[in-house]
Amino acid sequence: MRTDTLIKTEGMNILIEKLGKVDAERFIALIIKEPFDYTKWQQDLLKDLSVKELSKKAMDYVQEG
Repeated sequence: MRTDTLIKTEGMNILIEKLGKVDAERFIALIIKEPFDYTKWQQDLLKDLSVKELSKKAMDYVQEG
């Protein structure tokens, strides 16, 4: 099991890699300043996708990594 510190470090590195330093900081500030339910956000984010579209997104993500 990974430590909380390791998870936070890896998460921050991923945010910086994908968003850049400035937008990664903005993302964190946005999450902290307003009530945020990650599970609900994820459900809403993907609710309009068909299974085929979701599968394509997942396959594209794997190929990028």
